[in-house]
Order: sequence, then structure tokens, then C-alpha cells
Amino acid sequence: MPDIVIIGAGPAGIRAAETLAEQRLPVTLVDEGERGGGQIYRRQPAGFRRSYASLYGSEAGKAKALHDTFDRLKARIDYRPNTLAWNIADNVLHTVTGAVARRLRFDAAILATGATDRLIPVDGWTTPGVYSLGAAQIALKAQACAIGGAVVFMGTGPLLYLVACQYVKAGARVAAVLDTSPLSARHQALPRLLTSRPGLALRGLRLILQLRSAGIPVETGITPLAIANDGANVTGLRYRSSSGEIEELACDAVGLGYHLRPETQLADLAGCALSFDETSRLWLPKTDPDGRASVAGLYLAGDGARIAGADAAEISGRLAAYAVLADLGHGVPESKRRALHRAARRLERFRLALAQAFPWPHWLAGEIADEVLVCRCEKISAGELRHAATTLGAAELNRAKAFSRVGMGRCQGRYCGTIAAEIVAATCGRPVDGVGRLRGQAPVKPLPLATTAEEAA
Repeated sequence: MPDIVIIGAGPAGIRAAETLAEQRLPVTLVDEGERGGGQIYRRQPAGFRRSYASLYGSEAGKAKALHDTFDRLKARIDYRPNTLAWNIADNVLHTVTGAVARRLRFDAAILATGATDRLIPVDGWTTPGVYSLGAAQIALKAQACAIGGAVVFMGTGPLLYLVACQYVKAGARVAAVLDTSPLSARHQALPRLLTSRPGLALRGLRLILQLRSAGIPVETGITPLAIANDGANVTGLRYRSSSGEIEELACDAVGLGYHLRPETQLADLAGCALSFDETSRLWLPKTDPDGRASVAGLYLAGDGARIAGADAAEISGRLAAYAVLADLGHGVPESKRRALHRAARRLERFRLALAQAFPWPHWLAGEIADEVLVCRCEKISAGELRHAATTLGAAELNRAKAFSRVGMGRCQGRYCGTIAAEIVAATCGRPVDGVGRLRGQAPVKPLPLATTAEEAA
């Protein structure tokens, strides 16, 4: 029997595992989390008794369906929670659980690695009390607490409004929601949003209306300037409004986020080809419509391939599983496959419309002050990065990394990589795809010092 490994137990990974298990194929599901569901359907800790409606709102039904599927599935697969996949090469996945390292040989691997927050530094963003949108959401879902007593959410994208509404529903005080995207962009994209996914588009509009009806200021077209602090904690936020006025808000916490970025490090280490996506201004793995990567035996699904949301992740997980089945010589239900492709194309149109409505504000790279830290892990400022790009002649991102250490720290460039590329590009007057991308390095995340020698699993 072939050895099949799936990395990630979010919507894509669970649906892929379910599809393969239905054909009685042995599946090993490696999950960095403790319980299946991924970030969007993150489960509450054992002992918590909040309802699905209170945790997931309009997505409660989908969350419960996915969780129920996973709970039934666990007995039929080799599920490995709390396990980090830290390297992949030559059909071997390297993992660590606790401090025990193992090697998993595979004939086919589906990378459903998910995504992380995409951030843009602003003066004061390293102050305690500043969180990414994803971290703010985790605090609410997994710890049942807010990140502050008066929270400002700033950035752009649907997640900005979703998290703000979740905080309001939980009884937290939201001081304001500040969006860098101009209102005109949303108006221009609205027809495409409504024609591709009218129900979801209207749901998004309702989120904004809910915030406004709760008396929460919602501003668009803003430019972040600084997060104020008293030397230890957040005290406020300063920004430029769409009319050009400098505004100040009092708050004790800030949630930041500018869309998401795929976790592509494992795909990169495995040798998968990546190409530059003009819409998102990101380097994404090349796949065929079924999720096959450029390396035989490797498949990609969900937000780890491109950011399109939970529904698209479930579809791509099933398609990747069908591709595995076909490549291993098993029959595939063509009618179901074609239906999934039709749904995927509709969701792709919606993804492109969302990118138009909430553009990644790459122009802010040129406005980041020299003294602002870009790479928190290595404490590299925007000025140091610009110095490497100009005086030291490092107009390519990996060369800038070698000279400045940007992206060499704990996060391996997850949070600084995309904005570092924008800064180098803006500084050198080059298109962002012309400065390249940070190449993946193993381990993709830190390993415990006490990690034992690897053993075959």
C-alpha cells in the first residue's frame, strides 16, 4: 500500500484525509495543532462550553460539520497532533513531536499548510498590546479573552471586519476599525463580488453595518502613522484620514492585519516551482487545477497554495485527494470532480474581486520611517534594510538578507519577508517581483534544544 502523508488538519487537510480514507487508503495526518479544525475553525479548549453560534457566528454550521467529520475520521487514520513538520526532501517528511524527531517516508504528500497574517510595520508596532488579527482571534476563540479593554483594529481585508465583529459580539469595546483600502475600491469591486458569491458578499456588508450600528467608527482610505505608548503599553494610535487630517485615538490594544500569506516554506524546500502572482503580490506554488505541484508526488491544497478561504480550501483538499487517487491508479468520480472545478472557478473569481476591493497597500513601504523595525526577530530597521539595498548593493532580497540579517530569525521571514521585498523594491525603483523572494530554510520553525536524533516512523 502507498504511504500518503497530509500536512495540516484545517479544512483542506481534513477533506483530503476524508476522501482518501473513503477509499481505505492509509493516511498519516500531521497536525501542528492539538485538535483538527485549523485557524478559521479553531476549537475551544477542553472544558469550555461555548456554543458553535457564539464561536463561529454565520459559519457555525460549517465548523460543526468539519469538526464532526474529523472526529469520525480520527479512528481511521494515523493522526499526529502537536507535531511540527520542519523539513521535507526526497519523499521524506521530517517531523518533531515534543522533543522526538521522526522521518516519514511517503509516496504522496498533500501540503495543506495554511496561512499566516500579512503585516506592515508601523512606528510602535512592537509595543506590548499590539497583536496580529489572527492572534487577536485566537485569544478570543481559544482563551475566551480580549486583547485589551479598548481595541483598535487596523489593516485591510475581510478578516479585519470579521474579527472586529467577533469582539463586539463577545462584549469587548472596539474603539475603531481603520481600513487602508479606499472606499472607491470596494465600490468598484462590488459588482464582481455580488455576481461570484452574492451571499458571502452581503454577509460581509452586514458585518460593516453591524459595526456602524454599534456606534463604532469605521474609516477607509487611512494611512497608519504611529502606535503610541507610555514606554511599556499601548496608549493610542495616530493615523492620517482619507481627507488628509491627522487623527489620534486612545486605545490600549491594536489588532493589525493586511490579508494573509500562504505558508509556502515546505513547498519551497521540497523543490516545488513558485511563480509571482500579480494580484496578491506574492510568490505562490505552481499547481495544476487539481493541486499537483511541479514535483511528482507532491500536491497542494487550501490557503497554503493561495488565499481563497475555508470553502475553497475544502474543495481544493478534495481535488488534491482525487489527484492522488488518479496518480496511484484508482478510479475518480469525474462528475464530482467537474462539479468541484466549477465551484473552484467561481471562488477564484471572488478571490480576485476581494483583492480589488481590499488591495495590499504596498505603497506604504515607502512611508515606513528608517527607525521602524521591519524584522522583529533580528531587530533590523527599515533604514538598515535600505542601506543594504543601496550602499551595499543588495538589490536582491536574499543578498539583502545576507548583508542585513532580515528574515534570519525565529519566524524565518514569515512576517517580514513580503514587506522587506516591498521596501527593497521601492528603495531601488524596481518591481517587487524583480527583487526575488526569501528562499526557504530548514527548520521552518525552531526545534527544541532537547530534540533527540531522528528515527524512522
